Amino acid sequence: MALPETAFDAENIAQGIVKWAEVESPTHYTAGVNRMMDLAAHDMHELGGYVERLPGIDGFGDVVVSRFPSTGQPDQPGILVLGHLDTVHEVGTLAGKLPIRRDGDKLFGPGVLDMKGGNRLAVEAFAVLRNADIRPHLPVTFMFTPDEEVGSPSSRQRIEAEAVKHKYILVPEPLRPWGDVVTGRHAVQRFWVRVHGQPAHAGLSKADGRSAIAKMAEIIGRIEAMNDYDKATTYAVGTVHGGIFVNVVTTLCEAQVLCVAPDDELLVEVQSNMTALAGSEDGVRIEVEAALLRPVAKPHEETMALYEHARRLASGMGRELGHCQSGGGSDGNFTGALGIATLDGLGVGGTNAHTFNEHLLISTLVPQCRLLAGLLETLR
Repeated sequence: MALPETAFDAENIAQGIVKWAEVESPTHYTAGVNRMMDLAAHDMHELGGYVERLPGIDGFGDVVVSRFPSTGQPDQPGILVLGHLDTVHEVGTLAGKLPIRRDGDKLFGPGVLDMKGGNRLAVEAFAVLRNADIRPHLPVTFMFTPDEEVGSPSSRQRIEAEAVKHKYILVPEPLRPWGDVVTGRHAVQRFWVRVHGQPAHAGLSKADGRSAIAKMAEIIGRIEAMNDYDKATTYAVGTVHGGIFVNVVTTLCEAQVLCVAPDDELLVEVQSNMTALAGSEDGVRIEVEAALLRPVAKPHEETMALYEHARRLASGMGRELGHCQSGGGSDGNFTGALGIATLDGLGVGGTNAHTFNEHLLISTLVPQCRLLAGLLETLR
């Protein structure tokens, strides 16, 4: 790799991350997500890329794709840098529980870790190469998506259609806290559980009704009891909604469940356990609907060859680079499952993603940015 560590500036990278984190972009806040797409499109244009903006689907935000030709044949399969610009943090988080702030090595803020930080790393890595007049051997494409945090319902087909044009996929999702990159992803399956009760006046004739909320409380206990951490198989009830008036026995309660399984055999077990909840009992009806699925992405031969290339680069920079198959959904699930060489978890280091303590570590910015630049420069 041609670029020394001194070519990268942690403070400059951090400032770019802050600029992006200052735009609140929870998935369903389309205006905020599209303001992020404005920033991404502007930065890609400034780098000299050919920018395409694909209109959002089903009420989600737009997709931004930026292409940079190679020094060789412009139509050969290249490198796709794939990342999302939506977050789980609602509007008002910046002014409330998670303002942007620095505390020693830690930079706090909504999305600084997952995954605006990683996206900015990739942009900065490419910018440093351009400024040094270093052109990658392969074409490079950046793709920014709007809905990864809810399972990528509007962008999956676009991601897969773009991915098959490329030889390598680089996903700057967060680095694992212990320092590994990600060579595979567990399956992630979402389910809706709906309980239909029987109505009654809660103050006059409660015994005549059957509360959907009460039954859902029982079912939630059953679901949480299914967790098997030794097998890395998890069930998480993430949302619960039910009831209209306090004086009416509730007739409908809905819960959304996120399940994770490390392989296809355990995924089938998860699906069986969840669908077995459906039926009728105690005068209520229980429905279970399988929703969005991120498939298992195993560390296959092409991905491991890409990892070995990254490991050698990292070794030349004086660091050890491990790898793992990881939980936590990613659009890398889709590309890895397609059999395309996919290296995930290339983003910033830090902890507490999806919480009000989300932060990145400034000390990881230069090493990770340098690794990304090295991959962009040397992959063939």
